[in-house]
Amino acid sequence: MTGIDITARPIGPEYQDIVKALKSLMIEHSLPLWSGEGWDAAAGGFIERLDIEGRADRAEPRRVRVQARQIYSFAKAAQMGWYPEGREIAMSGLDYLLAKAKSPDGQPGFVHLLGPDGSTINAMRDTYDHAFVLLALSTLYQLSDDAQVRNEIESLLAFIDHDLRSPHGGFIEGIPATMPRRQNPQMHMFEALIAAFDAMKDSVLQNRVGDLYSLFVASLYDPQRQVLGEYFEEDWSKIEPVSVEPGHQAEWVWLLRGFERITGCPTARHRSQLLNSALRYRDDVTGCLFDEGDAEGNIRKFTRRCWPQTEIAKAWVAQAEAGEQGAADEAREALARLHRNYLRHPVLGGWYDQFDRDGRSLVSFIPASSFYHVLCAIAEAERVLG
Repeated sequence: MTGIDITARPIGPEYQDIVKALKSLMIEHSLPLWSGEGWDAAAGGFIERLDIEGRADRAEPRRVRVQARQIYSFAKAAQMGWYPEGREIAMSGLDYLLAKAKSPDGQPGFVHLLGPDGSTINAMRDTYDHAFVLLALSTLYQLSDDAQVRNEIESLLAFIDHDLRSPHGGFIEGIPATMPRRQNPQMHMFEALIAAFDAMKDSVLQNRVGDLYSLFVASLYDPQRQVLGEYFEEDWSKIEPVSVEPGHQAEWVWLLRGFERITGCPTARHRSQLLNSALRYRDDVTGCLFDEGDAEGNIRKFTRRCWPQTEIAKAWVAQAEAGEQGAADEAREALARLHRNYLRHPVLGGWYDQFDRDGRSLVSFIPASSFYHVLCAIAEAERVLG
């Protein structure tokens, strides 16, 4: 950190320099850590996780979604002006992803899981994975304006439209298709298509985003109970009892603000309802979101992952951008909680992934998958709050 003490003062609305502090943490520690120890200089590709002392776990298989998330993260850092070398790192990550994960079996799309040597372990085509590949490509194209990247976006969109669409709306879980249907792949495809529109300015992409917004309104969101469901039947009818992940409710607040930005469609009512509902699932001691509850507001899982805390910060940032009174202070408090509980790790630039209800860490390694969440929250806070 650079002369900013973010542990000595209580969390509160007066905490005005938290964004600057977390930006410094990202630039000085997280980005160098994950571009150094987090990159496999010998075999190529990003490391799936670091051990508790910050050393690369080179034996761990590599999820394609994590490769894509890391590409996104470094492209976004370069785009923000935080880490100019992020562009080259992101392009190297893309070269690895295309060489190892795209159609190694001759079939279209990206495989699901790679070995440390780049071999295919699981060849399923997972919709969640493809959403993150689209997000990575779109962010990198917005940064680079590279013709090859644009061609990859167009090829991927054709695969998604032809092979992954469901006749019941939205997208199937993957190839082969599985049950139950989940809102999570739909949410991340929504995110990726917004990013694709930002990169390409193609009105057809607005329509594709609009289709998923219609699915959200018609099926994913329960207006009576004001909760977002997680699991559904093939026709998008709800599976009872409804599982609620407050982190996803918060994430949709931010995404709906993005949808409003690119389409002009008002989303304030849904954003307010989702945010108020997410806040029901908080830990009284830390103020952090729990991992899961039910539709009545009861807690099902008293564990606390890192990523929901980034999403509640982004939700408040989105509300601040929309002009909601007090939202900027709430966003700063959420970021301070994120730092206090998760980012104060012995490995500078790392994080704790999950705690139990008594505050004991449940994960003994540092997962690369959280980098996307942490970086995006800080980037959005700097963009809106300064």
